[in-house]
Amino acid sequence: MRFLVFLFWLVSTFSTNSFGSDYVLGPGDQISIVVYDEPDLSTNVKINKTGFISFPFLDDIKVIGLTPKKLENVIKQGLLGDYLINPQVTVSIVQYRPFFIHGQVMRPGGYPYQDDLTLDKAIALAGGLGNRASKTEWKITRIVDGKSVIITGSVMTLVYPDDIIEIEQSFF
Repeated sequence: MRFLVFLFWLVSTFSTNSFGSDYVLGPGDQISIVVYDEPDLSTNVKINKTGFISFPFLDDIKVIGLTPKKLENVIKQGLLGDYLINPQVTVSIVQYRPFFIHGQVMRPGGYPYQDDLTLDKAIALAGGLGNRASKTEWKITRIVDGKSVIITGSVMTLVYPDDIIEIEQSFF
C-alpha cells in the first residue's frame, strides 16, 4: 500500500498538463491532497466559491489564486514541526472547472474541461455547429491576469477552464 501511495505521489509530482506549473486554482476545481505515509491527512476536495478549503490540523486555507505547487508548500509548512517532521505533500487536480459554449452550437452549456482541449473539440462536445453557425467567427472570453479579454479563435486555439466560447451566426 505504501508503495502505491509513493507511486501516486511520484506520478502526480512529475506529470504535466497543458498548463504546466502555472495553472491557478479556482472555484469548481476538484483537487487531491496526498500526504505521503499519512492516509488520515489525504483527501479530495472541491473548491467552492469562497475559495477556502478545510484541512486537518490547519486553519482554513485560501486556495484561489494559488498554483498546486504553492498549495503544497502552504500545507507542508503548516504541518511541519508540530505535526510532522518532514511532510511530503502532493496536490493534483482531479477535475478542472468547466468551460462554457453558447451561440450557434447544437447543445450550448457548460462542459467539463479536458487536457489539450482545442476549440474544434469543444464544438464537437457541444454537438457540433448549428445550421446557421459561422465557420470563422468564434470568440473566446478569458480571464488573463485578472482581466477579461476576448480572443478570436480558430480550430486549433486551446480552450481553458472558465473560458466562455461564443459561436456567432453566419449571415451568408
